[in-house]
Amino acid sequence: MKILKSALLIVGLLTICAFSINAVQQGESGNSMESTAKVDDNINKSVADSYNIKALPMPEDLSFAGEKVPLEDPDIYERMDRELLVNTYWQSNALLLIKRAHKYFPVIEPILKEKGVPDDLKYLAVIESGLTQAVSPAKAVGFWQIMEGTGKDYGLEINSNVDERYHIEKSTRVAADYMKKAKERFGSWTLAAASYNAGQYGVDKQLERQKVDDYYDLLLGEETGRYVFRILALKEIMNNPEKYGFNFDESDLYKHIPVNKVKVDTVVKDFPDFAEKFGINYKILKVHNPWLRDDHLKNASGKTYFIDIPEKGNYPEIN
Repeated sequence: MKILKSALLIVGLLTICAFSINAVQQGESGNSMESTAKVDDNINKSVADSYNIKALPMPEDLSFAGEKVPLEDPDIYERMDRELLVNTYWQSNALLLIKRAHKYFPVIEPILKEKGVPDDLKYLAVIESGLTQAVSPAKAVGFWQIMEGTGKDYGLEINSNVDERYHIEKSTRVAADYMKKAKERFGSWTLAAASYNAGQYGVDKQLERQKVDDYYDLLLGEETGRYVFRILALKEIMNNPEKYGFNFDESDLYKHIPVNKVKVDTVVKDFPDFAEKFGINYKILKVHNPWLRDDHLKNASGKTYFIDIPEKGNYPEIN
């Protein structure tokens, strides 16, 4: 009997211990779940505070080269809104374009002014190449994405040794001349810009077929239909970066590096040796003269070229 009582006592104690442990675990589990919920809530609040996706107010009085954008048309409004959203929230790309523009617009802007075309045309180079020496699948080349035939028609030298489509100054002059001719043909800078993408014949054909005379009244393919709106969106963002959430200091931007132009009218057998004479290496020579396509210059005809040599102090001196 004593043994039975002892056994029952032990079982009772074990049962009490089991209930106690379970209660403690449930309490801890409840606290843990509550704590996890609080952490998740804090994270959500932090994300919402630091990364707000907002609808963008439509700017008033948008224009390209002085020509008004008809935002009262709901189709035009939606297409403009799309490009503003896409380019604002593709933050890394827009910020890179702002940085590069600080470096290259000082080269492009005076040439456009000299040629008598609107300053807004510089944004064609922005959307054509991202201000890089790009090569398209169709083999259009450089900042202004010039095809070989067009480049040669406008007097650029294009061969395996020299390709002036990569020459920022010369290619900018070609683009300006093309746009001036297109403006004469269409009577509108906006249509001239569209023709830079679709070709003058292509735009002319659609104007005639659709019996309209304005870019904003044309039904065009996806790329050309978005073309001018992309220009307008990047013009707006790059002119008002803080309004669209881009914050930077002057020191964050890529700097324009002044150069001296060295006249060359002979063969250059070795550009690495040529560069060393001016205190730079071959890489820096090619960075500033991407139109030189080889490590030598044939120049059998004795043509005069001007090679850009960066002013001293902008790069580390070579040993």
